Parts: sequence; C-alpha cells; structure tokens
Amino acid sequence: MDVHNTAFAGSYPTESQCPADGKPEYAFIGRSNVGKSSLVNMLTGRKNIAHTSRTPGKTQLINFFLADGQWYLVDLPGYGYARISKRKRREWRRMIEGYLQKRQALQCAFILVDANVPPQQNDIEFINWLGEARIPFVIVYTKTDRLKPEELESNISAIQQALLQYWQELPQQFITSSVKGEGRDEILQFINEVNERYFNFHQL
Repeated sequence: MDVHNTAFAGSYPTESQCPADGKPEYAFIGRSNVGKSSLVNMLTGRKNIAHTSRTPGKTQLINFFLADGQWYLVDLPGYGYARISKRKRREWRRMIEGYLQKRQALQCAFILVDANVPPQQNDIEFINWLGEARIPFVIVYTKTDRLKPEELESNISAIQQALLQYWQELPQQFITSSVKGEGRDEILQFINEVNERYFNFHQL
C-alpha cells in the first residue's frame, strides 16, 4: 500500500472534539523528541505535513491527518517531557489517556521508541499501561540509521529484555529510519491489512 494524498484535518484539545466520521484511526506516540513528526512525514511521503522541531514538547494537541480520504494518522503529544509545569503535564496525560481509552475508531497505537538510548522507564511504564488498558499497540524503533548494525541489535535486545520482565510476549515491532525511509512499507502494509478487516466488518 502507498499513500497518495494526505491532508491535515485539524488539531484538537480533547478526544470529544476529534472527528466523528468513524474512519479508522492510527495513533503515533512516544517520548518527546523521539521522531514522531519525521515518521509521519515519511509515511505520508510529504516533507512538512507534520512540523518537525528540535524542541521537545512541540506537539501539544491531538493532530489528525486524513490519508487518501479513508483513514486517519493521529499525532499525539509526547510523554516524558520534563520542562513543563506539573499542571500542564497532567493536562497532557488526561488528553492522551482520554483519547486512547475512548476512541472507538482507534485501531492501533504505534509506540515510538528511540533505538539510540538504553531502555527508558517512561517507555516501559507507558507500554505497561497500554497493556493494562487493553489498547492494541505495536512498537516502532526510531532513528536506527544512527547506529551500526551490531549496536542497533544490542540496543533493541536490551529494550526487549527490559519489557519481557513484564510481558510474556511482545507485540509486533518495526525498525524504522525516517532518513532512509526504512520501515515505511512494512508499517503501511500493516495499516492496510487492519483497514481491510475494519472495512469488511463495517460493510456487513
């Protein structure tokens, strides 16, 4: 599957204000500055549809992008950004958890994990929360082009081992590089397969 036309559909402060047309949604989230906007741009084939920034915490609303008029790619605010007030952090948490728990059209959450750093406690805690909340998700390793193959393998293994302390098995995982375009086809194929099941079910 490829994406031929993507349009920015809007930014929303709460789940209840998000589009209500029932199109399937795929949410992308991770620690601040993990490369979400770059991944969104790579998947859509458009360089600047999601604004990238070296400043963590830039995404502060729920951003919807409509792909080929059929499904939504949703860019959620990052978690774990320390340089905001406790009140703002609580607001973001309510926004993120409210969206993930209440959206009936949400098909899957893509959890972005930086492959350049050791296992991060806030990543593990967030992934564990998704499991407890029974929210379907996959893991996406980002910025993998910055590492040598043996370093990448070692880092991913360390992250997996940290998660396996809490999980019997891990969900599907994708290795990506927004610089090289790696992982794009695999993620879009995954979305296409879920979309086919979604549309077949809703056409019955």
